[in-house]
Amino acid sequence: MNNTSPLTFLKGHGTENDFVIVPDPDNALDLPASVVARLCDRRAGIGGDGLLHVVRSAAHPDARAMADEAEWFMDYRNADGSTAEMCGNGVRVFAGYLQRAGLVEGGDLAIATRGGVKKAHIAKSGDITVSMGRAVLPADGVTVTVDGRSWPARNVNMGNPHAVAFVADLDHAGELRQVPPFSPAEVYPDGVNIEFVVDRGPGHVAMRVHERGSGETRSCGTGACAVAVAAARRDGVDPTVTGVPVTYTVDLLGGTLVITEYPDGEIEMTGPAVVVAEGVIDPALIETAVA
Repeated sequence: MNNTSPLTFLKGHGTENDFVIVPDPDNALDLPASVVARLCDRRAGIGGDGLLHVVRSAAHPDARAMADEAEWFMDYRNADGSTAEMCGNGVRVFAGYLQRAGLVEGGDLAIATRGGVKKAHIAKSGDITVSMGRAVLPADGVTVTVDGRSWPARNVNMGNPHAVAFVADLDHAGELRQVPPFSPAEVYPDGVNIEFVVDRGPGHVAMRVHERGSGETRSCGTGACAVAVAAARRDGVDPTVTGVPVTYTVDLLGGTLVITEYPDGEIEMTGPAVVVAEGVIDPALIETAVA
């Protein structure tokens, strides 16, 4: 990357899970972890829970194999600069950006991610539904401990790892600035997203989340899916057995998502996506981050 060249960016959010969006169709930019972390810094940069690097699948080595299925690749980075397999809210914002930029029309589209190709649908209302794939439920769970309280946490993988704990009060999750201690650690050798969940009513839950590499965020799409699946199994419901879809409303700090699991195991997430600003980054910001 030529660090003296201005870098175009946008800022968007999905249920207040916010992202720096960097369009780079030809994958011409070098975005090391230090640069991503600076851009996501809320005081010294633009600020975001993560960064959406917008690249054509054919131009990126991590996505070339998916280019026949999906023209665009969401090269997602956590706020600390590390890469991640998937981000559900990020996919919605990514799809919203593509439509805004005139790169896709409304209706159905496919987006490549490190967690596989995700199908999205942009409704006329503006809400975006994303097919999140199927949940994997490994047998080995963990125990999460905060301020002397401990809970068993269900292991749910949505293309990225989650530990879902049902609690009596969301305040019991603590500040969530640091990763809540969990054991045994070897269940999640690469880290984990940890959700704390309370019931709000039939088919209705609320959650807080510590996202791996980002800390507590206002929303987490894959986390909401993991929570809905964990809640359904706790409630004795499995659509692959009953043949009937199940839907949970999931309240997050930044808004509400609707999660539906179908008899074939596919999970859909519906919610808003908003692009709030666009501009140009001062090259000096990049230079100081690289130095």
